[in-house]
Amino acid sequence: MRDLSSSQVEGSGAVKKWGFIAMHAAAAAAFMFLLQRFVMHESLETSLLWALAFAVCAAGLAYKQANR
Repeated sequence: MRDLSSSQVEGSGAVKKWGFIAMHAAAAAAFMFLLQRFVMHESLETSLLWALAFAVCAAGLAYKQANR
């Protein structure tokens, strides 16, 4: 019984961790896309490429931070 409750707590922590990583990546991608597209007037392809690059970097940083 004790093992089941501890695994539920660990599972909830994993969901929170991956949610934090996804939120961080989405926020970085949205920021970079809006900056490139509407402030710097770049093409759609360039904006999406930069957004993807920043999302990957932000997810990596959030993953490292979540595992501290």
